[in-house]
Amino acid sequence: SYPYESWEVATWPTCERLLPQVLAVGGHAERLGVAGEAAGWLLDRVSTYLRERGQYRQAKPIAEQAVAITEAALGPGHPEVAGRHDTLGRVLQALGNLTGARAQYERAVAIGEAALGHDHPNVTTYRGNLGLVLRDLGDLEGARAQLERALEIRQATLGPDHPTMAFSSNNLGLVLQELGELDGARAQLERALEIGEAALGPDHREVAVWRGNLGFVLHDLGDLEGARAQLERALAIDEAALGADHREVATDRARLGSVLQALGDLE
Repeated sequence: SYPYESWEVATWPTCERLLPQVLAVGGHAERLGVAGEAAGWLLDRVSTYLRERGQYRQAKPIAEQAVAITEAALGPGHPEVAGRHDTLGRVLQALGNLTGARAQYERAVAIGEAALGHDHPNVTTYRGNLGLVLRDLGDLEGARAQLERALEIRQATLGPDHPTMAFSSNNLGLVLQELGELDGARAQLERALEIGEAALGPDHREVAVWRGNLGFVLHDLGDLEGARAQLERALAIDEAALGADHREVATDRARLGSVLQALGDLE
């Protein structure tokens, strides 16, 4: 009964209602020695839900438990284990443990490539996440190489308009921005927004993320009114989806505040 797409806001009421039962079941399964692949999958979905709600400290031990259970059930080289490492990496990255996140993503890529091949969509996702943590660690050229490779594989295997292309374009745009290649960054982020809106609709959370990132690049380019428009729309989407007290809403407000300051609207 637990939703697979536990990152989607629409599933959160169900995820929250079932959370105590899931944790009880997982605990019993481990104590009884019967926690297998299904238990690992279930805990992975729970950690994803908690991460998306901004509850990173609660998500971390559950993600670690999911890795351990899945590895014990399937072996360390199974592709499902790669996915568990990727999930744990995302939690560690959100907590600011960038070195730990990098190790998890590198493990996910290594397992995925060995089990599924270099061009598998899951491996491309892990590679993209590795690129983002390399960016956070300050290795911009390493990040660029990983993200350009992910974009290239996705375009070749899925086509230029596939929804996942939006994620690749967004991620590459962020790195180009930090490298000072603002026009290239703008092009990638505009492409991400175009694909994302067509695939997910204008009010989806990911669309808000891409609008916010585009707004920040427009700010750097000096297009303050354009930046303001993007950031105000991102804030409205995130507040409606996540509530006023979520971390992402705080990020939106901080970005919008910097644009308003640059526009001279100090109040």
